[in-house]
Amino acid sequence: MDLLLIPEREVRVETVVVNSRFIATAAPAFSVEQAKAFIARIKTEFYDATHNVPVYLIGHGASTIAHCSDDGEPPGTAGRPALAVLQGSGLGNVAAVITRYFGGTKLGTGGLVRAYSEAMRAVLTAMPRAVQVPTHTVLLAVPYPLFEQVQGLITAHRGQVLSQDFGIDVTIEARFAVAHLADFQQALAELSNGALQAEIVNTEMTTMPLGAFQHP
Repeated sequence: MDLLLIPEREVRVETVVVNSRFIATAAPAFSVEQAKAFIARIKTEFYDATHNVPVYLIGHGASTIAHCSDDGEPPGTAGRPALAVLQGSGLGNVAAVITRYFGGTKLGTGGLVRAYSEAMRAVLTAMPRAVQVPTHTVLLAVPYPLFEQVQGLITAHRGQVLSQDFGIDVTIEARFAVAHLADFQQALAELSNGALQAEIVNTEMTTMPLGAFQHP
């Protein structure tokens, strides 16, 4: 299954090049509207900066909407190199603003390209990844004698327990990546001699931390 990588959360990294400060802020954005709102927020926060260079990439693979601007820097020296770094990262659904406070020394066109590229690389290096995967939410009524074993099966098949209701049986609400549910259902049937099966109640795209999704 192909993993659709996205930022797990908003991240900010500052670099300094010949006394100019470059503050790169990047965050998840799932639509052009979200990206524009994020960019507007960062520009308001750094209203006194010399430049606020916006970049965003919505979608993945061939289905992407890309945008960048030089925000007053010489054409092609800021937004485009930053976007090129972003496009090479494998991430999608991400927006970024690279804020510059001019330090008094001009960097030249080559220096600007390197500075904005490096600022983007720095924030991407610091950014934890998450994945977007299709998931099933399931409900399952488990007899108490099997409760701990079923919990172990959920963990072993990379499921997430969303809720537990302790009544006559334990009703468990859990979420699985679509690709993992069939193996869980098979293991559940083997454990219960065919008596238990999880009922799918919802299917949607879900953001999950990359590390949690890839655990053995």
